[in-house]
Amino acid sequence: MDLYCAIDLRGGGAVRLLKGDYAEETSYGDPLALAESFIAAGTDWLHLVDLDAARDGGRLNRRVITEIASLSPVPLETGGGVRTDSDVDELLEAGVQRVIIGTAALEDPSFVQRAAARHPGHVAVGLDYRRLEGDHLEVAVRGWLEGSGTELEEALRKFEGFGVDAFIVTAIDRDGTLEGPDLDGYARCLAATTVPVIASGGVSGAEDLRELSRFVSPRGATLAGCVVGKALVEGRVSVPEAVAACR
Repeated sequence: MDLYCAIDLRGGGAVRLLKGDYAEETSYGDPLALAESFIAAGTDWLHLVDLDAARDGGRLNRRVITEIASLSPVPLETGGGVRTDSDVDELLEAGVQRVIIGTAALEDPSFVQRAAARHPGHVAVGLDYRRLEGDHLEVAVRGWLEGSGTELEEALRKFEGFGVDAFIVTAIDRDGTLEGPDLDGYARCLAATTVPVIASGGVSGAEDLRELSRFVSPRGATLAGCVVGKALVEGRVSVPEAVAACR
């Protein structure tokens, strides 16, 4: 299982939100410096999310993303506000290894299919979900501000044959809480798809990562990676410790 060190971008800075709430923001300073620290410490990947673009399509953070991508010796994936073919092209040309399509995937599945065909191995679908009454897992869109009306397993099955490189699946109710990952949600993901799944949300430390690295669904599928943000920037676990736990 690979470690994906997360940097969420808002207003040109590095931040973390609590459960996707834009009113519950903590600042972590210069995103370039944070990226350099993760790289120096040995992360497998960088995971950048443009929160402004996810919410309203703004391009304020695009410069930061392209600067980090051009300098990073480790692979970088990014999502948030990826809406058009030119968005995908621009990010990949800047040095991004994997572009994550979220809201636009639900609104126009053909966009995902087209992007994956044009850039095989470089396109992922981001599926961020909330647990609703009746144990339904609903995918959220537009910076997690709106429900899509689509259930997580339904979305996974829909994009299964589109040729995407991975699904990045975030448990919104766990994100930024340090309360541990949603193992039940990931079990349901792995039962619904054969595409690699990267987990995100709730990791509090090395033990959570060890548990995820050993996690196997009833049909034998395993998680390909885990995104970690708050636990790293708040010192709950170091990057070397997290990498070792993921192994």
